[in-house]
Amino acid sequence: MHPAQKLSKRGLRLAGLVVAVVLIAVVVIGLITRATQASNLKTWTQEQAVPTVSVITPEPGSKGPVLDLPGRLEAYVRAPIYAQVSGYLKDWKTDIGAPVKAGELLGEISTPEIDQQLLQARADLASAKANADLAAITAKRWQAMLGSDSVAQQDVDQRTGDYAAKVALMNAAQANVDRLEATKAFARLVAPFDGVVTARDTDVGALINSGGGTGPELFVVSDIHKLRVYVQVPQAYGPSIRPGSDAVLMVPEYPGREFHAQVIATSNAVNASSGTTLVQLMVDNADSKLMPGSFAHVRFSLPVDTAALRVPASSLIFDNAGLRVATVDGDNKIAFKTVSIMFDYGKTVEIGSGLTSGDRVIDSPPDGIKNGDAVKIASDNATAKPHEKA
Repeated sequence: MHPAQKLSKRGLRLAGLVVAVVLIAVVVIGLITRATQASNLKTWTQEQAVPTVSVITPEPGSKGPVLDLPGRLEAYVRAPIYAQVSGYLKDWKTDIGAPVKAGELLGEISTPEIDQQLLQARADLASAKANADLAAITAKRWQAMLGSDSVAQQDVDQRTGDYAAKVALMNAAQANVDRLEATKAFARLVAPFDGVVTARDTDVGALINSGGGTGPELFVVSDIHKLRVYVQVPQAYGPSIRPGSDAVLMVPEYPGREFHAQVIATSNAVNASSGTTLVQLMVDNADSKLMPGSFAHVRFSLPVDTAALRVPASSLIFDNAGLRVATVDGDNKIAFKTVSIMFDYGKTVEIGSGLTSGDRVIDSPPDGIKNGDAVKIASDNATAKPHEKA
């Protein structure tokens, strides 16, 4: 065989071997790539099967809850004026809304019957005084005659005793006059203190019957420079509202305006029918903007409860197992905890029991998670605070 032919065959064999090696390498590389892709796909699938969650750490609130309750306003002092004598109303001097001073005349009752009784009593007093004067002169004369033994001691004693009886009758007549004069004075209806006339339920010529507090109120005088505010506070919040606590009042006639009040007393008792305790506040009303008898919203800022923790409302789970939150334990597995809500702030809630400050609570837990499921924690949310998540 010619040497050139031998070289040609050897080159062909070498080329074929190179092609075979290349083909084998391509096949091997393809198999390795496919195996790697399959492994990566399996790993990715497994990773996608573990949900990624955002967690927050419960923390105490910076401000306490706000308690908004209805209340009613009352005058600092309110005095209904009743008639203590019978008659007809002669006239009235002040109408509703009029400011009055202590002792100022509100109205006057015509009392002709008492006037006649007073005239008779004064006449009886004059008669009793004349009898007493005569008895005094007689007793004095008999005492003088006793020194000359012209009369007996018994007769002198009788005249002295008669004088003492006449003096007693005179004193009784004087007391009757004083009584009627005092009764007549009640015909003048006067203001008991500085204030405002807040009611007038009578008019000229009206028949007035005495009866103390059982009859109708003729006038009402109220001191409104300060007002008392009465609020029924639920029993659970009673210990948090004590004398000296501040509150804010809002009334419908002044929308957006706030009035500041202070607790001055509590009843220290719970009403069995309503489960509330009565709280009394005082509000300044020097400008007379507030009116007694009106309705008010009373807002109390309660103290911060350091034992209560706040979490976003989106972290709560409510199902047939009750109210719960999902937490992540040290092994990054789900652990459900039953909790109770102390106060609802809308976007956040205050947890009363069931959580500790070191728990990692899942915000917006995904559906279908179960106790013990493994989860991944999103690194950018791992240290998120409740207010940041909310």
